[in-house]
Amino acid sequence: MFQQLIIIGNLGSDPELRYTQDGTPVASFSVAVNRRWTSPDGSHGEETTWFRVTAWRKLAELCNQYLRKGRQVMVIGRVSARAYTAANGEPRATLEVTADTVKFLGGRPEESPFAEPVEEEAYF
Repeated sequence: MFQQLIIIGNLGSDPELRYTQDGTPVASFSVAVNRRWTSPDGSHGEETTWFRVTAWRKLAELCNQYLRKGRQVMVIGRVSARAYTAANGEPRATLEVTADTVKFLGGRPEESPFAEPVEEEAYF
């Protein structure tokens, strides 16, 4: 069964491009997805979930060329969770996405041939 995840968020850092031993490009970057709500008592809340995104081949090169910290993106891909132990000994978990599609949102259309205008209210 094929499962995919769609996230819309902002880059927490510039992409890091590297190459495998056989020369295949791979880019990694973090995406913060914010969820905001209003409680019945009128108080506001916010929660941020971080995803570690990996893009391969031509998509990796495009992400490295056009994406920068703060840029809004939509990522479609496969998600996996990984548990690890932090340096201080505390158990932690990370959500990792292998990107099939990355749409560059937000910025000005001239910044990228893939940029698309976004209506903010559609993503809250």
